[in-house]
Amino acid sequence: MLVRASSQRGVRATASFDPLALWASSHCGRIALGLPEPGDQRFLDVLSQGHVDSLRAIGRTRSFPVGAALFHEREPGDSVLVLTAGRVKLSRVTDSGREAVLGIREPGDLIGEMSALDGGPRSATATALEPVEVVAVSRDAFTAFLDRTPGVALVLARMIARRLRDADRKRTEYLGQDTVGRVCSRLVELADRFGAPEGEGVHIELAITQEDLAGWTGSSREAAIRALRTLRELGWIETRRRGVTLLDVEALRRRAV
Repeated sequence: MLVRASSQRGVRATASFDPLALWASSHCGRIALGLPEPGDQRFLDVLSQGHVDSLRAIGRTRSFPVGAALFHEREPGDSVLVLTAGRVKLSRVTDSGREAVLGIREPGDLIGEMSALDGGPRSATATALEPVEVVAVSRDAFTAFLDRTPGVALVLARMIARRLRDADRKRTEYLGQDTVGRVCSRLVELADRFGAPEGEGVHIELAITQEDLAGWTGSSREAAIRALRTLRELGWIETRRRGVTLLDVEALRRRAV
């Protein structure tokens, strides 16, 4: 299964290009299915226009093609990235050499904030799943911005708290669910964040592979493939060359619990 991206493609930066304005104009079409979503709101969703303008003024626009690394695990964290176009996969390499997918970030999200706050190295690798645009803000400029704007600092603290809660929930899943249940959880999450209505179901187009799904569910590629086959046989999903359609979202939600 290769789930490909259908969201807006990245635009090369020009002198007049405003990536934060692009994010604002393109971010109003998300679908609400009533399913749980980590973090609920993107970082830029809750900032005032004045704060957005301030971030733009202290940052610089950078572009990354599909498959490019925005940064690598363990390298120094010298900047914070505000994602304005495209989606990014965050992953780590385990001691056994396998890739563990930690999450997917979308336009409006903040990436690399942990290194900016504690001065430590990057805790994950960020990879572009599609053409990506970011506004890169240096660590010193970002921390100074937070000092000047305590309200934004509180927003960031709440965002980090929500992500920690989501990480705790996923750790519980790994202990209490089988592979099918974990795959259902991730499919439901993807549907809520990136899905588009299709008939009575929800279609997901996102550039993640079976290996990514396995790494995101803490399972082997073979186990993830077997889980997808089981869900197809139950009539809950339909996989295609360019995506996956959730035919029975409620059944997937119940199995994910």
